[in-house]
Amino acid sequence: MRVRFAPSPTGALHIGGARTALYNWLLAHGPAPGPDGRAGTLVLRIEDTDRERSTAENVEQILDALRWLALDWDEGPIFQSERANRHAEVLAQLLRTGRAYHCSATAEDVKAFKQRHGASRGFRGEPEAQGAVRLHVPDDGETVVDDVIRGEARFPNASMDDPVIARADGSPLYNFAVAVDDLDAGITHVVRGEDHLSNTPKQLLVFEAIGAGAPRYAHLPLLHGPDGRKLSKRHGAASVQELRTAGYLPEAVANYLALLGAGFSADEEHFSLEQLAQRFELRRVSKNPAVFDERKLRHMNGRWLRELSMDDLVDRLERFTGRSGLRAAVEIAAPKIQTLADFWPLVSFVFDGPVDDPAAFQRVICGDRGVESLVAARAALANTDPFTAEQVEASLRELIERRGGKPASLFQPVRVAIAGSTVSPGIFESVALLGREETLARIDATLVRAAAALERAREP
Repeated sequence: MRVRFAPSPTGALHIGGARTALYNWLLAHGPAPGPDGRAGTLVLRIEDTDRERSTAENVEQILDALRWLALDWDEGPIFQSERANRHAEVLAQLLRTGRAYHCSATAEDVKAFKQRHGASRGFRGEPEAQGAVRLHVPDDGETVVDDVIRGEARFPNASMDDPVIARADGSPLYNFAVAVDDLDAGITHVVRGEDHLSNTPKQLLVFEAIGAGAPRYAHLPLLHGPDGRKLSKRHGAASVQELRTAGYLPEAVANYLALLGAGFSADEEHFSLEQLAQRFELRRVSKNPAVFDERKLRHMNGRWLRELSMDDLVDRLERFTGRSGLRAAVEIAAPKIQTLADFWPLVSFVFDGPVDDPAAFQRVICGDRGVESLVAARAALANTDPFTAEQVEASLRELIERRGGKPASLFQPVRVAIAGSTVSPGIFESVALLGREETLARIDATLVRAAAALERAREP
């Protein structure tokens, strides 16, 4: 089996494109008899014939996304733009054998032809000395797409236009270049999105005109958002780079994408790439659109995070944030985060001081008994020794028992005093990490601020 991933470098790697790359990778790495135990070979081809939008930066974005997902390739990258001589050679062959012809017909000419012969009749042009190159389509029979996922789709030849396969300047169009490239690379299975299904009959006609056998095709269902509409930026992250920036792990992204429409059982969801390759079967892929739900990805990512060793998690978070010396903060925040991006907003107060949340300050500190609770907590913490998370918890819980009331009535004022908001890692661990001196200093600063706020409130 020889498969290929052939992105166009016109932007970042879309999530749907990443799933296509992943499925091809899984097929190539699936189980098979042989010395290496692998099912096949993955060829990476960059279809960069869009001269305006195909840039070196976009190529690097795609390669970077594939590397991040650990989707390596066996051959390539092959750049379609570097195969111009080969495309010209095959084009000349088709013109020489009469399977293709020059034609200067315009869109208006095609429209007029259909008005004369009926809308269901495919356009047939007259050979000319110059103009774009069109492929001759037979008037009888049909072109059959035998899709691994969707079964047979039949296209009557009489209803298909003679497709343009090259511009007047000889530069090839997509359907022609793709067929030649797949032929030369020995591709046996073309696995791609269903938005390419309408291209397949044209590519099959190119293979037939060349006199070569065609690969098997498998068209994957498109990805939709939870609202049932085609996946786009309105649903959140739309590219691999955006998922990376949002703090998702590559293992979780690959795991989640592999499950979208792959036909796995409902109780099967947590797999490494190697495990997925052993289980993935193209024939089980659903025909129906798969739903990309970022909430489910977050849940899966949280599970992958919790399975990392502490050393690994610290390393990833330090690289993600660009900071060092985070281990103590990671240890107390790890249970509360689902993505790498969740970490810094949760612990930044430890390093950069309390955040400014006026609403939390007004509600928790200046509200019912907030100042009184904070004064009592300060006294208890000043006498806590040793200043460990366990002893901090013991001191604060003993205070609650003496004063009565709910734990939150004491814990929340302390949290707002040290963090500036009502969100932080565990309160006891956070206080212990800051240390006695810093904790008391932040409580004192909060009490001074509260006194000034209450004084202003009493002014006429």
